Amino acid sequence: MITETARFVDGPRLLADVGGTNARFAIETAPRQFEAVAVLPCSGYSSLGAAAACYLGAVGEHAAGIRHAAIAIANPVDGDSVKMTNHSWSFSTAALREELDLSTLLVVNDFTALAMALPHLRPSQRTRIGGGVELPGRTIGLIGPGTGLGVSGIVPVDGRWAPLASEGGHASFAPGDDTEIAIMQALWRQYGHASAERLLSGPGLELIYRVLSGQEKSAALITEQALAGMDAACVRTVDCFCAVLGSVAGSVALTLGATGGMYIGGGIVPRLGHLFAQSPFRARFEAKGRLQPYLERIPTFLITEQYPAFLGVSAILSEQPVHRH
Repeated sequence: MITETARFVDGPRLLADVGGTNARFAIETAPRQFEAVAVLPCSGYSSLGAAAACYLGAVGEHAAGIRHAAIAIANPVDGDSVKMTNHSWSFSTAALREELDLSTLLVVNDFTALAMALPHLRPSQRTRIGGGVELPGRTIGLIGPGTGLGVSGIVPVDGRWAPLASEGGHASFAPGDDTEIAIMQALWRQYGHASAERLLSGPGLELIYRVLSGQEKSAALITEQALAGMDAACVRTVDCFCAVLGSVAGSVALTLGATGGMYIGGGIVPRLGHLFAQSPFRARFEAKGRLQPYLERIPTFLITEQYPAFLGVSAILSEQPVHRH
């Protein structure tokens, strides 16, 4: 293992967080010290290697001596070959390592990276929603609505954290009231299966609005008009979304035994502002019948750090043995 004091003996590290729309890059110059952060549009580059090379060329002296890198990517990662499901890029990890002239290149799923970031978040990088007390050294849960619904967590194992690979976002949706029953029936008719991700995502916001109002509206406009109080159906849509998120997050917390806390990531919830804090999220998180006292003791946190995946890939990279040419 690379120790905290020795892990930069081979110079700074290249970190990246790659989604279907943007690729975010940073140089880690010291433990959890990120510089030269840049966001590049994926559509502007023929490959991930081209985007990374452009970034390294632009940051100049910051890139000098880089031998080690880690990339979080919004895609399943299984083996050397990676083909993005929400973008055209595909690559071999080994070939990309050679292309960028690196000794070490790790490629991990973005939610694995986000889960590994959780122990490193400072109080200023998260917002508590509701009560509860986190227990140190216990399992921590993670859920994140965005383009889809990510679910993960970290478990303490022999003094370190082990991330969970999960497809929990596709678990079946369980309605909590008559409105949600109507939404579930609409999902059954359209898809044959009502998963949590069908609701807890950008398309899910649009689906909820369509069921509640009988009209079409984009997720961005729903959020904008709900925040402005311009459309009662938009406000109801956001409330419903947050209630379902609370219910699913509570189920994840129960399943994992996440007494170390339950975290909310992803791109949607931070945009909801005061609507999320005032929503039924926490009440539905706790509403598990006989297990309500158990859920009441688990704190829930909204991740507010702009680039949390960098913390996660940094932690994962720090656990790798150093390879030298």
